[in-house]
Amino acid sequence: MRTVLRRPDFRLLFGGLLASMAAESILLLALAIWVKDLTGSDGLAGATIFAVIAPMTLAPLVGWIVDRYPRRPFFVAANLVTAVLLTPLLVVRDRTDVWIIYVVAALYGLSYITLSAVLSGLIRQLVPVELLADANGVLQTVRQGLRLIGPLAGAGLYAAVGGWMLAVIGMVGFLSAAVVVGLIRTTETPPTQPGLRWPAEVSAGLRHLAGEPALRRALLGYGLGSLAMGFSESLIFAYVDQGLRRDAAFVGVLVTVQGIGGLVGGLLSPAVVRRAGEVGTLAAGVAFFGPASLALVYPNLWLGFVAVLLAGVSLPLTMVGLHTLIQRRTPQGLLGRVAAASEAVVSGPQALSIGAGALLVGVLDYRVLFALIGVVTLLAGGYLWHGRTLSPPLPVRIPAPRRPAEGSTAGGPATAASQEVVGTTPPGPAR
Repeated sequence: MRTVLRRPDFRLLFGGLLASMAAESILLLALAIWVKDLTGSDGLAGATIFAVIAPMTLAPLVGWIVDRYPRRPFFVAANLVTAVLLTPLLVVRDRTDVWIIYVVAALYGLSYITLSAVLSGLIRQLVPVELLADANGVLQTVRQGLRLIGPLAGAGLYAAVGGWMLAVIGMVGFLSAAVVVGLIRTTETPPTQPGLRWPAEVSAGLRHLAGEPALRRALLGYGLGSLAMGFSESLIFAYVDQGLRRDAAFVGVLVTVQGIGGLVGGLLSPAVVRRAGEVGTLAAGVAFFGPASLALVYPNLWLGFVAVLLAGVSLPLTMVGLHTLIQRRTPQGLLGRVAAASEAVVSGPQALSIGAGALLVGVLDYRVLFALIGVVTLLAGGYLWHGRTLSPPLPVRIPAPRRPAEGSTAGGPATAASQEVVGTTPPGPAR
């Protein structure tokens, strides 16, 4: 990971994303707390999260728009627009203003899809293929680390000074990201003009996912795994209450332990990609969730800590494996649509299963559901592992940071002539 951070262009991107991800981690949970405080309703508070997820249905259209413009200017503009979208939160005062929070949450969800789609293409543009896993691993490690402190910080700030401060912090974070990423100087190839009618162009990302064997297997396996994983979001409360006989606030302790596992998984993920390939890494991430869920069938505090730690390790492995695979197997001009479509394919089933889990936990024993999740994720992981040869590991050719020649543009994409191999490891087949 230190190799990719030595690249000046990626360091700027990393700095900008650090600001926006910090704002995001503080903002999301606190918006739901704000609605709960104004209305006293758990259901209305939960609807805030649904408002963020709902725009996923527009993912193919968003990806099509992203692919029509150069990546860096579009990313800067999207961050500026996101900062502006948060300004209505400054006028929220009482229960009658809750609709403003919902509208902002929905627009933020749309912005999240847009930024994710353009980011995937921007990383592919700035980072050589050999370092894609390292770049994605760095970002996932930071994201998991912010999960440890962001929600608590957001809740604390809301309790201390009110919701307006959340809006201000969010605006500062996205404005900072726009300014820092705007400093990157990179040569971009103008996007090609659409050659098909717009409905075909919009659906091109889904067609690519269905037509490329490695991506098709990855999305089928991970889609099945995420459908099962989503149930655990609701079951964990039953595990703490009925199993451990502790107050619901203890869920926060388990989330912290899970975040530590996420840090470990983020740090390990580039090495796993180099050894097992992207589909193999995705398989490991999904499969790790299996024994974690099975361990939660038996309520024991220390076993529970081990289970959520393992679940935390699984998440960055799946994300790094999937994102790196998409970046490697997708033409640059199609990357926005494919990234947005994959986000919808994975997040859609997971959102449904979160809601279904909340209903089923009142009907079935939580231990039965955890056992079912464990079996399904192990099967999904096995299905993915069987297809790991579809994305064999690349030779480890680590390019040194490129020093631009005099008069050239700094931060541009690396070329074969400008890359110095500083280490080589025999690739070996994935087994």
